Amino acid sequence: MSLLLNQPSQLCLRRPVLVRASPHVSNGSSASLPQTPPCAIIGATPCGAGLGKPNFVYLSSEDSAYKHLEKKVPLELVYNHVNPWLAHLFKEESEKQASDVTDAMVTVGLSHGWVATLKDGTLRLQDDLNPAASDSDPKRISLPPLVTLLHCQTQIVTNVAMSSPSPYEEDCVVAAKFLGPQLSFCRPGQSNSQWTNVRIENPCFFSSQVMYSKKHDMFRMPRSGGHLIGSWDLHKHNHTLKLQKLRYQDLPELTKTKRELLISCSTSEHLVESQSTGETFLLKWYKKIAEIIDGAANTETKALMVFKLDEEGNAVYTEDIGDLAIFLSKSEPFCVPTSSFPGVVPNEVTILDDNEIVQVNMTHSSLISSIVRVRLPYHISPQKLYSWN
Repeated sequence: MSLLLNQPSQLCLRRPVLVRASPHVSNGSSASLPQTPPCAIIGATPCGAGLGKPNFVYLSSEDSAYKHLEKKVPLELVYNHVNPWLAHLFKEESEKQASDVTDAMVTVGLSHGWVATLKDGTLRLQDDLNPAASDSDPKRISLPPLVTLLHCQTQIVTNVAMSSPSPYEEDCVVAAKFLGPQLSFCRPGQSNSQWTNVRIENPCFFSSQVMYSKKHDMFRMPRSGGHLIGSWDLHKHNHTLKLQKLRYQDLPELTKTKRELLISCSTSEHLVESQSTGETFLLKWYKKIAEIIDGAANTETKALMVFKLDEEGNAVYTEDIGDLAIFLSKSEPFCVPTSSFPGVVPNEVTILDDNEIVQVNMTHSSLISSIVRVRLPYHISPQKLYSWN
């Protein structure tokens, strides 16, 4: 992951190392299709007509390096998450052209390799940034126009989550969480699909992120503070909120200095599920303002706590998640077995934020943070390679 911290002068032109998932993560089959490793996009090389060749960093092979793929993607997908950087990144083009790219759309989320963009009140899903997707036949889906509930907003998206790897599947549900009370669901694979909008009355969920639990077949969301988990079962609960109270156990003993530091931090809570083990983890992420530049506050991670959840609502503090690695970013968080991806460090959490890259190794009780502008703070989960284009 240290490769993300310093861009090399030359990009490696090799194909990524592909891996086969271990049998225990192949849904019962004896072998599974090869997969791309977990990765992130660190930029794109412009090649004309508003297109660019994405520069991926793969986080699996021991000699991991930047990979420059020949596929072309719209530059606006890569460079419109942090708008102020557009003029610098497109210095070869006119300021007006860069402004036009900024106004075109905004990247707001990523799940199962599908990037979500927002423009003119419409969410769009596309697989351009999926390293395993076709270059010649990119898939792009416009979801129905958003409907804003009274006293809500749909311009600022907290995150997007999907219930299955493909929005073309009839049963696939897309969940969009907006800053504030509104949570919206859509089934893009069904004809005449429309948004189902839910108003969340508890303000402690207003800034929370939604995730899909395959284990429970529910969308779940931790409330601020991490004492409740809200769940929506679209099949049984008629879109109503089901609450689970958490009971924290085995909390670590903290010094007075560490306790005061955590109290001074802003905290966010994130749920992630391991498909290989069936375990669910709650991550408490502590950040503090490091500096203010041009009126914008840059935060720095000070601590990360991981809790293992059970069906009874017990949240047990742990420093050992075994043969697992967790990836936390603006994407829907995900977890992978490191035995399936050589070079991925077990018992580690990797974080991408707008202005920071963090590695938390629980085996060594270490936290390495680097303040750096991240142009596209989205991890891309492993993608099955049906074919290599």
